[in-house]
Amino acid sequence: MFFKAKQTHNPIIDKRLRVARETSADLALIDGKILTMNQHQPCAEAIAIKGDRILKVGTTEEISHLIGKDTEIIYLDWRTVVPGFIDTHIHVADFARFLMWMDLTGASSIKEMQRSLKERVQITPRGKWIVGRGWDEKRFVEKLLPTRFDLDAVSSDNPVIFYYACGPVCVVNSCALTLAGITKETSAPSGGTIDKDAETGEPSGILRETATDLVWRLVPEPTHDELAEATIIALEKVVDAGVTSIHWLATSQTDLAILQSLCKMKKLPLRVYMIIPSNLLERLGAGVDLDNEFAHIGGVEVSVDGYLASDTAALFQPYASDPSIKGKLLCTPAKLRASASKIIKAGLQLIMHAMGDKAIAAALTTIEASTKKGRVRIDQAALLNEELIQRIKQQGAVVSVQPLVAASEFSVYSAVEHLGEERARWLYPLKTLLKEGIQVCSGSDCPMEQLNPLLGIQSVVTRQFFPEEQVTVDEALRMYTLNAAYASSEENIKGSIEQGKLADFTVLSSDPHAVAPSEIQKITVKMTVVGGKVVFPH
Repeated sequence: MFFKAKQTHNPIIDKRLRVARETSADLALIDGKILTMNQHQPCAEAIAIKGDRILKVGTTEEISHLIGKDTEIIYLDWRTVVPGFIDTHIHVADFARFLMWMDLTGASSIKEMQRSLKERVQITPRGKWIVGRGWDEKRFVEKLLPTRFDLDAVSSDNPVIFYYACGPVCVVNSCALTLAGITKETSAPSGGTIDKDAETGEPSGILRETATDLVWRLVPEPTHDELAEATIIALEKVVDAGVTSIHWLATSQTDLAILQSLCKMKKLPLRVYMIIPSNLLERLGAGVDLDNEFAHIGGVEVSVDGYLASDTAALFQPYASDPSIKGKLLCTPAKLRASASKIIKAGLQLIMHAMGDKAIAAALTTIEASTKKGRVRIDQAALLNEELIQRIKQQGAVVSVQPLVAASEFSVYSAVEHLGEERARWLYPLKTLLKEGIQVCSGSDCPMEQLNPLLGIQSVVTRQFFPEEQVTVDEALRMYTLNAAYASSEENIKGSIEQGKLADFTVLSSDPHAVAPSEIQKITVKMTVVGGKVVFPH
């Protein structure tokens, strides 16, 4: 634990405490290893804070001159301090929904999953849906897929849907199948599978890909109050991970309503840069009021294509795993230009989701045709090539990536198999982008991937596929700090530890440079400070 005090027995500081000064700091963090991300002062020992801003960064001796009788002091005991992590891609409302679900990641058997379900049934009103996530038959002692009959043995009156640990697969009980009208005669929708018994033809309860929507569409949305309370818990977990700012990817009007409620309740523990989908742009004037210094709507995202994992990312050449598929663009060039024009006219940041090389090219063509565009961003820019990289550089566009998604594209999606080795070489070429001077920022894509920024940093530092694209620890830290602030045009107020910037920091148990690259994820967050206030530990 840190020693926090109003007074100190350090003789240097004792001398300074005798004289109160108007310039005295409200908070001082001393005796630490400060990694500032400021090239003019890369390292320091201490920080002085006045209000929500950094008063001075320097040695403990220098900061001691700013300590007065009312200054709170935190002794860092030479722990490492970095600028507060900024997660540039997180689905907060979805994360909140996940926290309302049963967590099955620890289940080591079908019987253990049944015991957990039985406990939930006992506290759930009859007929109400029970949703869970995280099971994996590879962890089960039985080494078998769960079935509807396993769930029926525990819950026959509550519809149940349990999602697999990774990928769009779920198991549901008979009650859920009945409500969805799924029988042995039911055909799976395009792109999906309904697993059935080989002899009887009866559905087993396992649904895959688009077939999962047959049941999911019946699950009622939580009430506004339920979701707001869950979002408060979700945001607490975000700051616990050392994150001080987020780019909240909204999916519907619900996200806006939740953010408004949290602002009114003064329940935001961090800074929010909300990114809305383009279909919500017209509704911004309809009663949207974010009266909070911590939150604002900053950008609008246009979806140019789908995802590699579902083979819907738009490619110039067919997928190597299926020559009949190239993916497709979701918008015509004219629609892309019109959307971009509206976003820019509204004074918001143009953000384009584009994963495939054809989609990235279409996004760049739109950006190149736009005028007075400001700082633009390409989200999840996955499949690149040398020409596209030069076009990104010429436009000064920011590239936003999610390191754990990138790792999953290789290890789970099997990118080399689906794209071919030549194209897979240009999948998330982070080192190449950084060498070209392109600003690359990072996020988690939580809840689809883990929230932990340190795991994301480890992922890009230890990249196994095409290791020539590994980045350094400093480059990875910058992707979660200064580059992330640059992505939202906020680098003048955060992203580095400098005088005059916001007092947002993360205190770590160890220096990421001082541990083995494969051990970075084991570093723990000891403290999170937002605007000079300690928000973790709570």
